[in-house]
Amino acid sequence: MTTDVTATNANALSTTRPQTHDARFREAVIERYANLDRRSWLQCGRFHAKRLSWVLVVNGSYLIKRVLDISVATVAMLLLSPLFLVTAIAIRLESPGAVFFKQKRVGRWGQLFTIWKFRSMYADAEARKAELMAQNEMQGGVLFKMKDDPRVTKVGRFIRKTSIDELPQLWNVLMGDMSLVGPRPPVPSEVDQYSLSDRRRLEVIPGITCIWQVSGRSEIPFEQQVELDVEYIQSQSLWTDFKILLKTVPALMLGSGAY
Repeated sequence: MTTDVTATNANALSTTRPQTHDARFREAVIERYANLDRRSWLQCGRFHAKRLSWVLVVNGSYLIKRVLDISVATVAMLLLSPLFLVTAIAIRLESPGAVFFKQKRVGRWGQLFTIWKFRSMYADAEARKAELMAQNEMQGGVLFKMKDDPRVTKVGRFIRKTSIDELPQLWNVLMGDMSLVGPRPPVPSEVDQYSLSDRRRLEVIPGITCIWQVSGRSEIPFEQQVELDVEYIQSQSLWTDFKILLKTVPALMLGSGAY
């Protein structure tokens, strides 16, 4: 009888100990994951707060830049209207055809838009381009540039040298297709030849002037142009835009690298 009672007590003890241990283990696990869940919510909240502040900063900077673009473009078009008129007359007197040249360009995130320029070439320039491709002087092969391009008129050479041909793009700035400062917008055929790294240029709104245009313009190889554009995208700010605009004036006056 005593043996049976002892055995029963032993079995009960052996059964009770694992149950007590399991219960404590389960409580510890639940507490641990409950704390982890609270920490996760805190981390998630901090992440969303940082994300919101980043969105506000980026959108705020974009809004300020857009206001400056509209203001400067409007004032510039009014002040330069006499120059626009003289240029238009000179173009029409030298060669028949439209005063303005329009072309499809690729903007931010691959969106197409129509860019405006003063016509600097003869009316059949695009048709003659295929004949001159073998004489491309632009390193990298994506862009087409010739210092003595026979398609360019005499007036065209002057307005290209001084970048007067680009002034109608102030209208593109007003329309929101372009900004005063940003990577130059490429034509679709150029984008077709872009590598993945080259396509980073399409992450921002294109501009009338950019960092490589004030650093040598067409004399800079295409690969280096991409590097400079990516450098601008990674460090862009209103102060950077202001410095590029200031450097644009002497670059236009000297005309270095323009053809």
